Amino acid sequence: MNQKPDAIIIGAGLIGCATAYELTKRGYKTLNIDKLPAAGFGSTSNSCAIVRFHYSTLDGATMAYENYFYWKDWENYIGPVDERGYAKFVECGFVIFRNGDPSEQNFINLFEQIGIPYETWSLEALRERFPIGDLHSFWPPQPIDDETFWDEPTTPLTGGIYNPQGGYVNDPQLATYNLMQAAQRNGGEFLFNAEVVEVRKENGRVSGITLSDGTQIDAPVVVNAAGPHSFIINRLAGVEEGMKIKTNALRREVHHVASPKRFNFNQDGFVFSDADNGIYFRPETGNNILVGSADPECDPKEWVDNPDEYQTELTDELWKTQVYRLARRIPELEIPTKPSGIVSMYDASSDWIPVYDQSDLPGFYLAVGTSGNQFKNAAGVGHLMATLIDAVEKGQNHDEDHVQVKMPYTGVVLNAGFYSRLRELNTESSNTVMG
Repeated sequence: MNQKPDAIIIGAGLIGCATAYELTKRGYKTLNIDKLPAAGFGSTSNSCAIVRFHYSTLDGATMAYENYFYWKDWENYIGPVDERGYAKFVECGFVIFRNGDPSEQNFINLFEQIGIPYETWSLEALRERFPIGDLHSFWPPQPIDDETFWDEPTTPLTGGIYNPQGGYVNDPQLATYNLMQAAQRNGGEFLFNAEVVEVRKENGRVSGITLSDGTQIDAPVVVNAAGPHSFIINRLAGVEEGMKIKTNALRREVHHVASPKRFNFNQDGFVFSDADNGIYFRPETGNNILVGSADPECDPKEWVDNPDEYQTELTDELWKTQVYRLARRIPELEIPTKPSGIVSMYDASSDWIPVYDQSDLPGFYLAVGTSGNQFKNAAGVGHLMATLIDAVEKGQNHDEDHVQVKMPYTGVVLNAGFYSRLRELNTESSNTVMG
């Protein structure tokens, strides 16, 4: 192991590995350190891995659309891999149920501004493509113990918005492993089952890290890509107080149920955004459906103070909340007696928009607050982080002169300052996880 790499990356999830790959392409000798036993073994492996473009901000939608092309070009982008093969992007299409909410027109405006292909579907067209659905509006979403939860709806939805290029990635952990292999091919190294307990400083800048076994590794650059543990690492580095945008760990559940037998959801289904009903859902292996929360106001959020100690079992309340909502949308759904799904954590920021930035400690960088919706953006984030780090290390003060990042596929120039730790809370943010 290189005891003096050019950059240490704390975390070997998808964004940590993408950052490593992009830095190694620029000549940096990188070392990813993770307390878990393999790349993508933590919250990354539990991602719903949805690829969507309907963000509430221009920057968010632009970044998401750029990353569509990374996934389409994944094998070429990654290069040779071993016998495990490549993660696959399932381009099944993405449907947003419409109920007249003003945000729908905002999505359309951004699609047109960016050039993202979309179709507007009438209620009849939506019914033809989703024949098992109840296409009434259930707005506003209610908790299952609300006496109105099972009331018969009377107002129909107004139709749908369809993005043909939307979909999901079939194996999040394999995607991370692909990125790790790509970084290793360029000389990047990885250290697993190793916990960072100190971020060391010397002469006013970062100088390296210390592991729990006492090992010290020096580096002039340290990147925090620790996912739900990111706030702990920021505290070790002493940079949290200098951030207007903070991060915290958020416990989440997604659930799996079988599709009605008369409809092949894997073959004919889409990824659905059903904010009208407080959920999202997508195809899952074996003609099953994955369903998660779209974060309606009535659903409490479960913040986690210690990311190493949280409830890892599915809860009856959340299982019923999400699956019963899905049953309202799909009346033929058979609800199993035994819950099935995944419990994990997300690294949520104060306004649900990530922080990709330098910090108050020179040499210490932030790729945090990914809020459960940045899986799709990881490769582009790696490019952004590597560009930002390289520029700052060569003397640019990103706080005063924001790094401009030309994206390789669309050619769009993104202002990395959008993701600044010093920004004011973004009131345009949709405040949702969704994939």
